[in-house]
Parts: sequence; structure tokens; C-alpha cells
Amino acid sequence: MKSLEDLTKFKESRTRRISSYDKTGGNLDFLRIPRGRKVTLADIKGAGCITHIWFTINCRDRDHLRKILLRMYWDGEEDPSVDTPLGDFFGIGHGIAKSFQSLPLNIVGGTGMKGDRAAFNCYWLMPFTKSAKVEVVNECYCMIDNFYYHIDYEEYKQPDEDALMFHAKWRRENPCDGEKPAGENILEVFIRNKNLSGEGNYVILEAEGKGKYVGCILNVDNLEIGDKALKFGKVPFEWWGEGDDMIFIDGEKEPSLIGTGSEDYFLHAWGMQKDSYLYAGTSLYEFDPDFKDRRKCTAYRFHIEDPVRFKKSIKVTIEHGHANTQSNDYSSVAYWYQTEPHKPWVPMPKTEERLPRPDPYDSQTHEERKLEREINQTIDEALTIAWSNLRKKEEITEQHQLIFSIPVIVYRALKEKDYEKAKNLTEQALKEAKKLSKRT
Repeated sequence: MKSLEDLTKFKESRTRRISSYDKTGGNLDFLRIPRGRKVTLADIKGAGCITHIWFTINCRDRDHLRKILLRMYWDGEEDPSVDTPLGDFFGIGHGIAKSFQSLPLNIVGGTGMKGDRAAFNCYWLMPFTKSAKVEVVNECYCMIDNFYYHIDYEEYKQPDEDALMFHAKWRRENPCDGEKPAGENILEVFIRNKNLSGEGNYVILEAEGKGKYVGCILNVDNLEIGDKALKFGKVPFEWWGEGDDMIFIDGEKEPSLIGTGSEDYFLHAWGMQKDSYLYAGTSLYEFDPDFKDRRKCTAYRFHIEDPVRFKKSIKVTIEHGHANTQSNDYSSVAYWYQTEPHKPWVPMPKTEERLPRPDPYDSQTHEERKLEREINQTIDEALTIAWSNLRKKEEITEQHQLIFSIPVIVYRALKEKDYEKAKNLTEQALKEAKKLSKRT
């Protein structure tokens, strides 16, 4: 991060921006990204540093924030230094968008539902000496209708040879492999179960090289509730956060940094509080009153003033429950800077393996989800024809307006589970689009 003091000093550089603005001077300032397509947002040559990224997305796939992948490559490398689902990268997991504020990341907008539209901002500094490439991969079942973006960067005459490269990596254990002592008294577990070695801990980061670990987000879907939970007397002990953080530096066998509980690592106390702050906090609260039966949460800790330095390697871990006794769904993004080349780590799981678990309020059946997918893919076909026709003729007709308005009405119909109405509307849109195509 740049300090206020840095603003008083002149640096020999030039400010640049790559964005999705309409190159014709019109107002279609977005990309449309077909399903299965990989798109390069920025391909920068020379030395420089990315200083800010802003995205906003409109996609009809409710899980698009987990299905769209964000990747970044520095100086021509083949293995990406940033490899994470897009939504998680910006500070909240589970495919959910909701406003929160931290120093390096924030989200503006969203109601806490899956797939909400919002603005995503990143202020992590990302230096490069020869080149930088930023790309997204659409692994949704349908088109990304609107992908708006700004990538702001500084252009340098000479590379900063001492600069460490920015990295971010997502991983998941669904569920973690806990001992599952459901029904046991939590105090007995606290006394009996021991863990000083970190064996079986959830691994947030494992890297080789020289650098600085600068933080993470941790997503938890709390599955051990009710009869699946430990007991505190006769009451279910449904708290997931008694796991200690353990960080191993430069190949040490025993961790030199050991914490006192998960909420303590995230700089909270007596459980996770609901607010977000500059360096640590909650970006998604487990007990959101608007989603009373949802037990998903995201916590974050950024080591900006207190980076964890390493010369050879680092392994950042955290217990899933005291001494790894719990089996909740954990996923995370680790953020760090290091020298290149970096060690390739866990491969990105397949799309289905990244999906968040269904929420209690998500009452769609398998057949309903299949029908929604088919409806949205029909909309893709109609919109593709209509956009192609519009670009050729550069004249919008009533048919264009009808076709472009139908997805909004279909979206509302799908939310109300009026699948017959949604299907009829999409068939009407495709019919009108094919009429346009014949006139071309």
C-alpha cells in the first residue's frame, strides 16, 4: 500500500489505464464473454505496476462469482501467479456479493445473495519487470452479458529489480477431515485432544522462495450444527473457530508462529463480530438476520503493517476446530509477495467442485436448475444473434429493444419460479432474433 507520505514525492512514471470502454465512442462500455471463453483483459509490455482493478459483472448464472476464474501472469510466466475464482479474490466467498470495506479490497453493493451485481475493487500493488497479463475464464453455463473493467497501472522506464511479485491462490477442503466427535462434551475434547505439530491442519498457503505473506480470506460453511455438533453441557457447541493458526517459516518442523484461536488470528475476540475494518474483520457474517438459516461466513486478515517474512519457504495453516476435530467446508484465498519463479501449487478444482453448498433458502430442485440453465442458454442464442445484427446495421429497431428487454423479465420470472412464463419469453426472443437474422 502507498502511504500518505508517498503522495508528496515525485516518481518518474506514467499513469495508464486499460478498460472496457466502447472504442467507437458509444456507450456499450462492456465485454460480452461467451461460456467456455477465455478473455485477456490486459496484456501490458514493459515495466510497471498495477495499482487498482475495478470490475462489475452481469451474469445470469447464479454461481458466476465462483465459476469465473481470474488469472494474472507476470513477465511471461506459464503458471499464473494469481489463480482464484473472481468473487473470492475480492474478499467474499460462497459466490456471494455484499458491501464491505478493507484497505486492499472492497465490494460496493449486493444484498448478500448469490450472484448479486456489485462493484469489486482491488488496491494490492502488482509490480512487473517485463510484462503483465490479466485474464478471465468464463466457466458459467451461460454468457457473461456485461463485463465492465478498469485496470489502472503505472508505466516505468526502468524496472524495479528488487520488487517482489504479487500472488493470490484459492483452495478448498469440502469438508475438512475432522475427527467428528459429535455429541461429545467440548471441554473433554479441549483437554484430551492435542496438536502441536500442525498435522491435519487446513493449509492456506504453501510457497517456496523469498517473500512476504500478507494475508488471506477464510470462508467457512458451518456444517456442525444441531445433532452434528459437539456439546457444551446439554447445548450444541456450534462454534467453528477454536482452531489455532500455525505458520511454518523456512522449512521448520514446528511452527514458530502459533495462535490462540481462529477469531484471534482474524483479530476478533469471543467469536466473530459482524463488522469489517482496514486490516481484519468479517466480510460475510454467519448470523446475518436477513439469512437466519445460512451458516456461511468469510473472515479476513491482512498483514500489511506486519507481513510474515520468509527466505526459503512458508506454510500457513489453521486448525479446523480445536485439534482438527471439526469437518466444516473451508476455502480460502492467500495473498503474498515473492521472488519468481514460484512453486506451482494445487491445481484449480473443476467447476462443480468449486460450487458453494446449497443454502436453506435455495429451494430449487434438480429439474428446476436444469430448466433454468436451458432457458438461459436459449437467451444466449437470441442475444448473440441480436448483437451481431446490431453491430452490422448500427440501427436499433423495436425488435432489438424487445429482445434485449426479455432477459430482464425472464430473470424476474425465474426468481418467482414461473418457469413456463420464462420459457415462453425466451422462445419468443429467439424467434424474433431469427427474423432479424433473415433480414441481414
